[in-house]
Amino acid sequence: MAVTTPSPTPSIPHLDIDPFSIAFFDDPFPAQEALREAGPVVFLDKWNVHAVARYAEVHAVLNDPLTFCSSRGVGLSDFAKEKPWRPPSLILEADPPAHTRTRAVLSRVLSPAVMKDIRDGFAAAAEAKADELVAKGSFDAITDLAEDYPLSVFPDALGLQQEGREHLLPYAGLVFNAFGPPNELRQSAMERSAPHQAYVQAQCQRENLAPGGFGACIHARVDTGEITAAEAPLLVRSLLSAGLDTTVNGLGAAIYCLARFPEQWARLRSDHSLARNAFEEAVRYESPVQTFFRTTTREVELGGVRVGEGEKILMFLGAANRDPRRWDDPDAYDITRRTSGHVGFGSGIHMCVGQLVARLEGEVMLSALARRVAAIEIAGPVKRRYNNTLRGLDSLPVTFKPA
Repeated sequence: MAVTTPSPTPSIPHLDIDPFSIAFFDDPFPAQEALREAGPVVFLDKWNVHAVARYAEVHAVLNDPLTFCSSRGVGLSDFAKEKPWRPPSLILEADPPAHTRTRAVLSRVLSPAVMKDIRDGFAAAAEAKADELVAKGSFDAITDLAEDYPLSVFPDALGLQQEGREHLLPYAGLVFNAFGPPNELRQSAMERSAPHQAYVQAQCQRENLAPGGFGACIHARVDTGEITAAEAPLLVRSLLSAGLDTTVNGLGAAIYCLARFPEQWARLRSDHSLARNAFEEAVRYESPVQTFFRTTTREVELGGVRVGEGEKILMFLGAANRDPRRWDDPDAYDITRRTSGHVGFGSGIHMCVGQLVARLEGEVMLSALARRVAAIEIAGPVKRRYNNTLRGLDSLPVTFKPA
């Protein structure tokens, strides 16, 4: 009888890359290419984790929540071994079946039908903002547009009080820094976090939310028995971080892309129906959310490599979104590209809960600008904002040439 010997598991390439370093944030693309080309699964010695940077493996991990769980944390820290820094998210840091029930509530509160209802108000605010910016001529596209517009519509839709809204962006920044390792970015965000956390905790309570807003709608599900009174504030909290950062960084990315690639701006000016896709392609191209972690629930074969139970897997969403195995000419920003399937908002059951709001805001804002602005010119030094998970700018001085 012939004896078959099992084929040896291919050895995992070990890479000396720190994806949470300032050098990496400044120019991630050469390192992302090195990660993709080294193999389907690599090991990062700096943080002692397995990592995937090719589209196929990133997509596979995102779409197998039973094997690659979220309940042990979607950052580097493992909730099975250390205490979370805040009560875990019922959406981001939960697995089925618990996740299925709470996610269904948020999906109804932010349904396509609801987006239809708020669209006119969001569009009118975008038109007013576009008029204001064209009149100004030169301004900072991050503070005056990418941050200012979402902050002018989303907190109202959520039902937040006027006072204290300046805590919203620092809180979102804190949450995404906390997914990273215990580096300087995470430590300093934690040290400054107390007032932001206190504000958010208070704002998520039923009595502080205006009737008719998303927040009140979530709390109303307590009365129908769909969620408990303890779960409702945590679900409102999920919206607070998910509904702003995606839009702010996505809009900033879109303006940055359209300023650098004037032929794409001309294309959008000649066909305003491309506004939604111009935003979508910016999310693929810049990937505002760069990384997320999962933890293996069992020994598993991934990309031909055996990975043990209880291992952290770091997914490079930004690298997957520029994988030449998946995209033609991935390093080109092309607003006519078929962008469906990009993982800029994640994929599978944990896809970004605020994505419909982000897409609506991105579309109406770019559409309003396309009707009024002949050219976008970068008018000064561009500064990056450093965050362990998010890729975005701190400052983008631009000049709008009126149409």
